[in-house]
Amino acid sequence: MQAIIDKIAGECVAVRLRMLNRIISNVYDDALRPLELKVSQMNILVAAAKMGTARPLEVCEYLHLDVSTLSRNVERMKARGWLEVVPDEDGRSQPFQLTPQGHKLLEKAVPAWNEAQQQVTRVLGDGFVHQLNRAVKRVGEETVAG
Repeated sequence: MQAIIDKIAGECVAVRLRMLNRIISNVYDDALRPLELKVSQMNILVAAAKMGTARPLEVCEYLHLDVSTLSRNVERMKARGWLEVVPDEDGRSQPFQLTPQGHKLLEKAVPAWNEAQQQVTRVLGDGFVHQLNRAVKRVGEETVAG
C-alpha cells in the first residue's frame, strides 16, 4: 500500500496540474496586483471584451467556470465599476459588458500580463507552453465530440 501511496503522491497528474496552476496563477496575480486585479478577473474582462455582450453561460463555457464562480466574480467587478449589466429581453440571464473603466483597466493590465507571460514561458520553456496549448485544444475538441 505504501508503494501505491508514494506513486500517487509523486505522479498524480491532477495534483501536479493543481500545484502548477497555483504557482503560475501567483506569478500573474503578483504582476497584476498594482492594478488590484487578479488573473481570474482579467480573464473575465478579456472574455467580455472579446464577446462584446457577454452572456454568463457562454462565458462559463468559454472559461470552463462554474456559474457560481463567475457570478461571484462578476458581482465584485460590477461593484468596482469594471462591468455593467446589459438589459436583456429574457430577464433571467444577466448579460454584461465592460464599462469604460473596465476597458481602461484592461489596457493598463496588458503590460503586466505580458511580463508575467514572458516570465512563465521562460520558467516552463517554449516547448512546454506549446504542448500545453496543444493539450488544451485536444481536450476541448474531445469534450465537444464526446
